[in-house]
Amino acid sequence: MGTDTARGTAAGATALAERKREQRGWYFYDWACSVYSTSVLTVFLGPYLTSVAKAAADADGYVRPLGVPVRAGSFFAYTVSLSVVVAVLVMPLAGAAADRSGRKKPLLALSAYTGAAATTAMFFLDGDRYLLGGLLLVVANAALAVSMALYNSFLPQIAPAEERDAVSSRGWAFGYAAGALVLVVNLVLYLAHDSFGLTESAAVRICLASAGVWWGAFTLIPLRRLRERRPVPAQGGGARTATGLRQLVATLKDMRRHPLTLSFLLAYLVYNDGVQTVISQASVYGSEELRLDQSALITAVLLVQVLAVAGALAMGRLARAYGAKRTILGSLVAWTATIGAGYFLPKDSPGWFYALAVGIGLVLGGTQALSRSLFSHLVPGGKEAEYFSAYEMSDRGISWVGPLVFGLAFQLTGSYRDAIVSLVVFFLIGFVLLARVPVREAIRDAGNPVPTRI
Repeated sequence: MGTDTARGTAAGATALAERKREQRGWYFYDWACSVYSTSVLTVFLGPYLTSVAKAAADADGYVRPLGVPVRAGSFFAYTVSLSVVVAVLVMPLAGAAADRSGRKKPLLALSAYTGAAATTAMFFLDGDRYLLGGLLLVVANAALAVSMALYNSFLPQIAPAEERDAVSSRGWAFGYAAGALVLVVNLVLYLAHDSFGLTESAAVRICLASAGVWWGAFTLIPLRRLRERRPVPAQGGGARTATGLRQLVATLKDMRRHPLTLSFLLAYLVYNDGVQTVISQASVYGSEELRLDQSALITAVLLVQVLAVAGALAMGRLARAYGAKRTILGSLVAWTATIGAGYFLPKDSPGWFYALAVGIGLVLGGTQALSRSLFSHLVPGGKEAEYFSAYEMSDRGISWVGPLVFGLAFQLTGSYRDAIVSLVVFFLIGFVLLARVPVREAIRDAGNPVPTRI
């Protein structure tokens, strides 16, 4: 009997060590791909690709991809929108294929290295090659979305219910730490490019390409440490062959069988739209309304990145004490207060804008991390990748609503202050919708064990 107990203890210790090792490997995909989001999308690519498009524009300021007249200043935004369409069509297909086959790692590798290769190839965006830039951006953005859906779908498999909030929070923290680290190095290169014997264009292209190299190199760690599981028979079956919109429709129809999961997804769609719009429009608010220069805006981005690490870890601890749902609701209150305070910021005062960045950074990582872990409890077994594809679409596919509200508010009032404060409605509505979701019942409805604290 004593021998059996000892063997059981040893087996349990081995299983725990294996799980922790796999979780550490999982964190590194956030570490790998978040650099693309920070350095490429947030800081460098938008202004640079716009300058390349302007270099190719005619006398009236238009470029003509496929013969369609497009203002050079709008080319980047339209390209991002096109990448969303591609991602929305591809993600459900990749998710369903991963769930049916149980082979997520090859699909993760394919999407990750497709995105990394496209990003590395941005080194060749010089002169007037705006079409090449647009193509690489579409490929990289869509590949990132697919890879994140697959990556997130590992979470329910590598972490039991009671560990999931902490594991998700650490993943986000890894991502923000990597983003801040590489952005500092990139900014040194960019600001001191003359000292390195580089033109400004060459420095930017090196910064863009370095994000792709980083993405590809560190993706090796999760691919080595994550392991495949046998596919679980999905509840209610599902379409075996589908393409594009058919698979998307099939996924959404299946989600109607779990209305509480769909209710959470709707709440997340609303408040995360507010989050994404604040991220994308804060720099516009800072430059146009508060009259801050580029160095102040970049400093604010770095503050957000660094403090999002601490915020994700701190909110993970709060979730252990109060539950993920309550902690997310608290973060939405904090978002509302922070954006409301942003309305009153004085002009030409970067210190107050930094204070706003501190407030955003402290709640940003935790809101996203805990939303991911909470959703993982609501996914029926065998459909992790497919459902997380829908989750990713609520992040990237529907995030045009917030910018539209922001733009309309500015158009109607002529004030960026009114535009920024209009985003409060997303956090208020999201709070109400999330508060109405009976999370424990939703978890049971999905066929999953209910954690002690949720």
